[in-house]
Amino acid sequence: MNRPRGTPPQQANIRLRGVADISVRGRIALRLAAAAAWASQKAGRGKGSMIGGLIALKIDPTIMDQLGRGRRTVLITGTNGKSTTTRMATAALSTLGEVATQADGANMDAGIVSALNVHRGAPLAAIEVDELHLPHVTDSLNPAAVVLLNLSRDQLDRVGEINMIERRLRAGLARHPDTVVVANCDDVLVTSIAYDHPNVVWVAAGSGWAIDATSCPRSGEPILWEGEDWHSTGTDFRRPQPDWWLDGDKLCGPDGVRLPLRLALPGRANRGNAAQAVAAAVAMGASAEEACAATGTVREIAGRYRTVQLGEHSARLLLAKNPAGWQEALSMIDSTAAGLVIAVNGQVPDGEDLSWLWDVRFEHFEGMQVVAAGERATDLAVRLTYAGVEHTTVPNPLRAIASCPPGRVEVLANYTAFRDLNRDLEARAGRKDTAS
Repeated sequence: MNRPRGTPPQQANIRLRGVADISVRGRIALRLAAAAAWASQKAGRGKGSMIGGLIALKIDPTIMDQLGRGRRTVLITGTNGKSTTTRMATAALSTLGEVATQADGANMDAGIVSALNVHRGAPLAAIEVDELHLPHVTDSLNPAAVVLLNLSRDQLDRVGEINMIERRLRAGLARHPDTVVVANCDDVLVTSIAYDHPNVVWVAAGSGWAIDATSCPRSGEPILWEGEDWHSTGTDFRRPQPDWWLDGDKLCGPDGVRLPLRLALPGRANRGNAAQAVAAAVAMGASAEEACAATGTVREIAGRYRTVQLGEHSARLLLAKNPAGWQEALSMIDSTAAGLVIAVNGQVPDGEDLSWLWDVRFEHFEGMQVVAAGERATDLAVRLTYAGVEHTTVPNPLRAIASCPPGRVEVLANYTAFRDLNRDLEARAGRKDTAS
């Protein structure tokens, strides 16, 4: 395996190129996309970025390629942490210049096209990409760097079997040997994707979820863990030596780099996200010191981690979308809070099969006042009962918050439950503004 030791060649004096001209067909596509987005906004159907991107791609399927030319781009993907790491990478790269990125986390083709178009003059881009879309987006944008965060079971009805995804991502990156791959060496599946790539920066970003990687994705042999180290029995596949790693509250890197990492966001996973964001920014020419400091300016991602006041309750909002994400989010819950509201829906974006609830450990919430909420509150209530967690069931999340004792309330919701709760909070705030 050919593996670099970590210091990227461009630390300073990089030249940021302008964005190439768009073809006549492409300009027509973008004008019509802008008109569609405007109509969507006027009709009250959202910001219109998705419909605009879809129309642009329909008219000119090469529009993503054109919008990506001339930029130095980093793509960020993984099962969990994409939006947070993208925001951190954007902050870190902003020390070099303007950065194109998604404001709303729209990480498929239409959302990516819209983000690149909105920031057409930006010489840099930090783009969040859905795992299934990474291979062809990499082909279109030819990125300077790709960040691989983690890979674990998600919505089986959409994503499919996890080892199949690993193979697809490995094959996709093999077409781009010059791209720097910033890979989490604590994640077995991510390591397998990047293991043979000629240009890898390894980051020990942590892995709190190993259930989906108990066997080697390459040989099928068991994975054995010895502390932080792991290896496959019977093969030479093992955890690479990291180029960047965390040591308490310090981020350590090549050439003796040792920097204080002060984040506004909670949780061990976000420290790993920040480490990979910094490694990617340095690979693209940013100062390690400036990039590390910039990650600490990120405080909220599309409503996640924010605290809202609802009468006598101060509610902190957390999002989780799959078993690994739920396990990490549950570790952030403050057990001294007055209550915990867990909201679960089962719509198409969530995955309609909620059997994953049985993979999540809810057992350590004895003693907290827990409320099961969301469209699938009853399914959650059954799981909490088997976990031995005393709880009540109030399907409406706002009413569930109101049912808790006055004070701080932790609110953990899956994708559409989180989206709908934020929509209801905005509507509530709008009614208050009108009344005043």
